[in-house]
Amino acid sequence: MEWHDDGIVLSARKHGESSTIVNLLTREHGRHTGFVRGGAGRSARGVYQPGNGVSARWSARLPEHLGTFQCELTGAVAANLMADPLKLAGLSSACALIEMALPEREPHRPVFDGLAVLLSAFDDPIWPSVYVKWELDLLQELGFGLDLSACAATGSNVGLTYVSPKSGRAVSAGAAEPYHDKLLVLPDFLLQPGTTGSAEEIHSGLKLTAYFLEHYVFEHHANGLPAARQRLIDRMRQEAGLKASAMK
Repeated sequence: MEWHDDGIVLSARKHGESSTIVNLLTREHGRHTGFVRGGAGRSARGVYQPGNGVSARWSARLPEHLGTFQCELTGAVAANLMADPLKLAGLSSACALIEMALPEREPHRPVFDGLAVLLSAFDDPIWPSVYVKWELDLLQELGFGLDLSACAATGSNVGLTYVSPKSGRAVSAGAAEPYHDKLLVLPDFLLQPGTTGSAEEIHSGLKLTAYFLEHYVFEHHANGLPAARQRLIDRMRQEAGLKASAMK
């Protein structure tokens, strides 16, 4: 059997002397793994870098087999990020989250489209805000979406500043006052379409999404969140420290 689809490379690991096992996120066939003959060779190595867009042909004798990929590069994202460690960390985190969270061969078109938007956003300084919103959308697609439309206690949609870790619903400042220390901060840019967050708000947003990713999506994973996700946080802190030092 055989199919053709658009894909985004999530990972590639060497197999044998010159071949690779490649993990793609495809538009219509979900997360899919395949064998690439010669994928570790000099001419093909640049194609199978995380974040790169490809036109993929998958073929196998039976549907349950690993199958083989033949891919043509359609978008060289990885090479453009090599000089920026923070963007590269963001790319690695997104790819690792998808690879670990999505079941194989199950279509998730919104995740594919969302990742494509995120990859395009790396050309813009606002990409950290897009990244946080992308993680929120990933939670939604996996069935763990947050309800940020109104206060869980009062029903009001005004003054929403926290999220309940138990229900995943927004809480207003007034309703949260007696126990705000037990709630997660809800940065305002997540409530305003098209807006971006400050460095502090980005940190709060990543802390918010990390809680629900760790406690729901990766609850049964031995190591919790992917290591690449923590490296993104570490890199952001390092960058913030460098900026602070430069301003002194």
